[in-house]
Parts: sequence; C-alpha cells; structure tokens
Amino acid sequence: MEIQVSQLIVRFLQQLGVDTIFGMPGAHILPVYDALYDSDIQSVLVKHEQGAAFMAGGLARATGRIGACITTTGPGATNLVTGIANAYVDKLPVIAITGEVPTYAFGKGGLQESSGEGGTVDQVTLFAGVTSYHKLIERTDYLASVLNEAAKYLRAEIPGPVVLSIPYNVQKELVDEAILDQLLSRAPAPAPLPTIPRPLIDDSIELLKQAESPLIVAGYGCIRSGAQSVLQQFCERMNIPVTTSLKAKGAVDEHSPLSLGSLGVTSAGYALQYLQQKTDLLILLGAGFNERTSYVWNQNLLRDKAIIQVDNNPHQLDKVFTANVSIQADLGDYLTALDQAARDEGLAAKTCIDILRYKTDIESRAEAEGSRIFDSKFDLVKCFYRQLEQHFTEGIDLFDDNIVFAQSFYRVRQCDRFYPNTGVSSLGHAIPAAIGAGFKVERPVFALIGDGGFQMCAMEIMTAVNYKIPLTVVVFNNQTMGLIRKNQHQQYEQRFIDCDFVNPDFALLAKSFGITHRKVDSIQHCESLFDQLDVHHDINLVEVMLDQDAYPNYSSQR
Repeated sequence: MEIQVSQLIVRFLQQLGVDTIFGMPGAHILPVYDALYDSDIQSVLVKHEQGAAFMAGGLARATGRIGACITTTGPGATNLVTGIANAYVDKLPVIAITGEVPTYAFGKGGLQESSGEGGTVDQVTLFAGVTSYHKLIERTDYLASVLNEAAKYLRAEIPGPVVLSIPYNVQKELVDEAILDQLLSRAPAPAPLPTIPRPLIDDSIELLKQAESPLIVAGYGCIRSGAQSVLQQFCERMNIPVTTSLKAKGAVDEHSPLSLGSLGVTSAGYALQYLQQKTDLLILLGAGFNERTSYVWNQNLLRDKAIIQVDNNPHQLDKVFTANVSIQADLGDYLTALDQAARDEGLAAKTCIDILRYKTDIESRAEAEGSRIFDSKFDLVKCFYRQLEQHFTEGIDLFDDNIVFAQSFYRVRQCDRFYPNTGVSSLGHAIPAAIGAGFKVERPVFALIGDGGFQMCAMEIMTAVNYKIPLTVVVFNNQTMGLIRKNQHQQYEQRFIDCDFVNPDFALLAKSFGITHRKVDSIQHCESLFDQLDVHHDINLVEVMLDQDAYPNYSSQR
C-alpha cells in the first residue's frame, strides 16, 4: 500500500515512541501537520520555534525519551538553532522535522528557501555543527536509510539531536508503506564497556587504603548511569564525603551529613576548602572537571593529591589532568566492584570530620571576614530555596536558568530532579524546557529565571495556559542583567552599559495571562508563599525581589 511521505514521517515518529511534538506550522510543512491530524501524536502550538526546541529538550531531559519539534522552512528552521545546539551540548535525543520549498524551486529564490542553492540559506551547513545527524531529503529512494540513520543517533547510548528537512513536494510523494518494515524497531544494543581489569580495582583499593581523607567528586555521569543509590551506599559505608558538579546536584542527597554540596566557582565554597585543606585522595566519578567545577582549570586544586578518575567516556579520561588511576567503566559497576573489594580487604571506614560543623565554621569565618559569597542582601533568595526544600519533600522537577543561587542555596535530594541551564547556557531556556517536561511529569514543575531571561521567553507561558500544563515560574526581579552588572561593577569601574532595564508590571502581566501572581518582597511573604499557591494544578508567576546592587562575591574571570 502506498502512503504519502508525510504520513510515513509521522509513523516513523510513532515508532520512535514520540507522542508529543512541539512546533509551529508554515505552508511548507503542512503535509506533515495534516498527517499528524489523523495520528495519536499530540501537536503542541508554541509561540516561537526556539521554544519548541527547548520544550523538546526539556521533555527529553526529564523523561529520557525522544523529544520532537516541527517547523517550516527558512526562519522556522533557523529559529530552532539555539535549542538544537542546547540539545547537542547536553546530549539529548531530540528530533526536528522541518519543511523546505519544493525541489523544483531550488535556487530560484523561493520564499523562505533554505536549500543552500542560488545564494539561499544553507540549512545543512547551518545545523552541521550542532547535530549528530542532519539530512535534506531530496528523494525517496534512500528514505529508509535516512530514517534508520536518524534513529541510530537518537537511540544511541550517548544520543544527540537529529534534523530532517523535507521539501514540500517530497512530503506529498507516494511511497510503499513497507519502508516502515525496514526500520529498526528498537535501539541497537550498546557497545559493552570493557570489563574492569582487576589490577585497576586493586590499584584503587591501594590508594584508598593509603588515604586519610579521601573526597568523591560526583559528576553528571553518576546520574546518567543511574549510579546514585550505589554511590550513596558506598560513601556512607566508607564514611567518605561527597561533592558534585553543578549538573550532578542530587547524585547524593545534599541533606546527607557527608554532602559538601556543589563544587564550583559560584558555590558557597565548602567543597573547595575541604579539597584544598583536607583531601589527599580525589575520586572523580563521571566528572569532566570543566570550567565551573575546576575554578577555571586551577591546577593547584589537584596538587599533591592522588587521583582516581572513572568515566564511561574514554575521551574524558586524562583530558584536563593526569590521574594515578584512569578507568573506563560504567560507574555503577565500578562502585559495586570497589565496594566488594573493600569488603574483601576488610577496609575500615574512614575517620571523617563533622561535615556539618565544618560548613558552619566556614560560614562563621566568612561572616566575620566579610567574605561571604552572598551577603544579607540575598537573604530573601536564600529563604525562598529553604521554603522550596521544606514544602516539597516528595520531590520536584526544577529547571534553573539562574544557577548561581541554586548552587549555594538549594540542597537537592535524590527524589528531586534539578536541571541547571548548562548546555549552551542560553538565557530564556528554563520556561519552555519546564513546559516540555510538564507534558509528561506529574509532580510539581518549576522554572527559575532572571527577569532578563524571562523577557526572552515570557510568551511561552501562554503555551502552558493553552494546554493547561501546571507550572510555577519564579522570576528574580532586580531590573538588570545581573551577571553583566556584577562584572561591570567588579572589573569595569562601574561603567554600566546595556544591563539595566524596566520590567513590566508582573501582576498585570499574570492577570492578562489568566494565571496566579505572587510578589515576594519580605521574609514573611516568603515563608507563607507556598501556603497560597497550588503548584500541582495551577500556573503561577512568582516574583522574588532583589536589590539591583546586590553582587555575589566571586570573580567569573570574564
């Protein structure tokens, strides 16, 4: 039986497990939209194509499933670029379907053409650096091969985004539906990781024996590999404190007496000081030691320390530093093997200082010296995060554009899901990403964002309104681009330029959207905030007021 290519594409998406697709129609993609009409896939109309890509990424990040977005050619496709780049850096399985002008119009200056012919926008080149796979499908004779290749990258153990661009006339061509039978119905088995050589486990045990004060640095690899429970058990049994990268917050419960919180430039500094003052063995598990975590690659942090580095990606090993023991392995398998070897050796738990008292002492000294990263001007922000912890003990999903505050103030539990704006770190990401997750996540979903980023994506709140997706948006309102103003204050003699602005009246804005608004401008208001909101069913806009001249006490080296 013959069906249109547009129908085949929709069935292909269904075979991938896609049941929600975010996008905006245009003339050159309407055949696929018409096929969606008869399918079980929910089509979600967004306000801007960048929002569609961020929503697809948010769904993928929260569920591990393939996220999907769809746009027309020309500006529809080009508006996807930042969201697709974000998926590429975050290694998210996102597929974008875009239209294109008919092939017979290539090079003739067709409206919104992006074929690359005749001086038009070259979409293939545009997406080449931010996709795992991108194809302009000009013919149908190789369609099965293209779709299989796309599926391979989307289902890979380390996935990445795929963009398929289909000219209008090709969408309407007839093909044999038996093409679907040629498509792989499941993900290929991942290549097995090398068996961990016993000598490397023995070397790890020997370093662990010799160490008086080891420290575990858990990276996002621990979360991606599902090693949180075995990590928690191992550190508790061996009495080894743990710090995490920003993206790995929650790899161990940050309420644990062994948690030093997050390691990084914008953190409170507990882990940094412990690393510098106490640590003689560093165990890096799925952590890349990137700019934030390494304090801009400060080699002094690693001086005179033994290092064990374990990662399932061999390209991460010895990339920034040379470890005493480097192991390519699944992190769960490594920790299980290490724990068993420690038991077999009768290795005793380490003697560890009281971490809670240690953190309290650091805060007291910083207070006395006037060197706190966040002074009293940030007490309202700190209060907000404490209320967030206290009211949602069963866990939340939190997408955070403003990662500076959460790194110090928010203690993530293993029941929480914390999604910092890493990737390409685009302002405005949190709201659409949270909306995308909200289509599949049943517990409370939050988007935390600065007022500058908010104005980049505020209209996507209406997408949540249109589809009745519960969401709580928290805006830190200081009427400035906070990071830029901080840098201009610290490094450019307060020569402020293009950082300050006027905000809309958020109460009136929320009223126009038909959603709930709350303004938090005192500790009293903060402490009663969540008694006034229904975060399970409503869409809420909360503004937390912040002094424009409140500057975190850290240097970003920029």
